[in-house]
Amino acid sequence: MFAGQLISNSIPSLHPDDTVATALQEMNDFHVSHLAVADEGRYMGIVSEEMLLDMDESAQVEILKADLPRPFVRQNDSFLLAVRIAKKMHLSVVPVVSEQYELLGAISEEELFTQLAAFCGIDENGGFIILEMEKQDFSAGELNRLVESNDAYITQLNTQIDTANQLLIVSLRINKAEISDIVATLQRHEYTIRYYFGEELYQNELQSNLDHLMNYLNI
Repeated sequence: MFAGQLISNSIPSLHPDDTVATALQEMNDFHVSHLAVADEGRYMGIVSEEMLLDMDESAQVEILKADLPRPFVRQNDSFLLAVRIAKKMHLSVVPVVSEQYELLGAISEEELFTQLAAFCGIDENGGFIILEMEKQDFSAGELNRLVESNDAYITQLNTQIDTANQLLIVSLRINKAEISDIVATLQRHEYTIRYYFGEELYQNELQSNLDHLMNYLNI
């Protein structure tokens, strides 16, 4: 998904002649705490609510021109770059510009979260397994082979480093919900399972709750 495809038609931009009061009202109306500033279409930077709150409401945004940060993505950048910038700078919107630095619009934080959830397959049916291992032990090919040996396949694989212990965290999304056989296979091959979730876990929790209830009723 390219950043240009996620531009919101409802998020306005500011002109340098706009007053602080106008900028704050726009932010309030559109439920954001940042807005891009453009002069004759050319991107100048982004202004935050925090920058404006202590200013005279009749002052113009122009006076902040030299101090405006200039985060942006280009229209053909991956939306993941916008996610990274939004996280790093705590932005509620990420401006999108052309190759000539013309402001094309902005992507809302909400839209970025929506696309990130879709990218990670959050709403897809299936199971989820998180492994931890030494970095040198990671083999995507072997993990694929072990999962496929149980008549399943990996629909999503992500990795990250746990900064607390420098272990590699590997997240696997599986195309089926009954994953107890996959978990058992991975454990037999000495993989450390940090967490898993699937249909059988839910069923096991229901059975456990039922057992507790029956024991209670038998008292």
